[in-house]
Amino acid sequence: MPATTLGRAEQFVWLTARVLEQRRFAFHFLDGGGDPVETALDAYRNDDGGYGHALEPDLRGPVSQPLHVAYALRVLDEIDRCRGARAERVCRYLSAHSTPEGALPAVDASLRGYPYAPWMPVSDDPPGDLLATGPVVGLLRRNEVWHAWLFRSTDFCWAAIDAMERTHPYEVLAALAFLASAQDRARARAAVERLGRLVREQQLVLLEPERAEKAAVPEGYAPGEHHYAHDFAPSPDSAARAWFTDAELERSLDHLAAQQTDDGGWPVTWREWAPGTALEGRPMVTIEALRTLRAYGRAV
Repeated sequence: MPATTLGRAEQFVWLTARVLEQRRFAFHFLDGGGDPVETALDAYRNDDGGYGHALEPDLRGPVSQPLHVAYALRVLDEIDRCRGARAERVCRYLSAHSTPEGALPAVDASLRGYPYAPWMPVSDDPPGDLLATGPVVGLLRRNEVWHAWLFRSTDFCWAAIDAMERTHPYEVLAALAFLASAQDRARARAAVERLGRLVREQQLVLLEPERAEKAAVPEGYAPGEHHYAHDFAPSPDSAARAWFTDAELERSLDHLAAQQTDDGGWPVTWREWAPGTALEGRPMVTIEALRTLRAYGRAV
């Protein structure tokens, strides 16, 4: 096993990752190109303009789902290809599968009959959900995509964020993804400040990683499924960076670096409900861990 953090992670990726994560790793850390990443991502694209085939590992089966689309847009954004015909195809899918208020459900009813994580129930008339809508709108806005669907979905996201009181980390992360590219910057800054207060008041961030075994987790989360400062602020230019002191963030990054396991990868913290989901998820979180450490100048 190589001695460096990056070398150990590379061994882990070649040993375990899907082709898509292998290509993403090469793009971010080995001077790989964007074409192979997009080619690998196209294997998950469906004729309806959406993405399926367990692109997001907790939703199995071939059918397109909003959470798959959110992940696909993140990948396209990484390689600077989240515009033009690619975005148009995605927007057609979004328009056809949104709720009456223009939002996206976390899980579309088409998933019925295929395996999926038990905490993601399938219903015939699913409501709009910030978890799916916020990241999608944020990424499309970030890439200056203009489509009629974005007007109603943007209004939905603002209303959901303004009404947010009791919340949980994944909802906060979805809100941050939207706010990062919201056009009304003054309103976005005020919303980010308010979210930061909620996160601290409701103890949604674990600021003392050494207490992880004794600290409570949000309702419904897996044992040990904590969120740390680096989760909310994965880079120095993150909107949530101002929520944390330098010392708090350094402790968080120390903890993240120490989480690399003997096989070179990082563990998943969410609930493992099927053998393949953890195998596919670990390379994904490994890439994000490396990107976060590098963004803060940590040697990898």
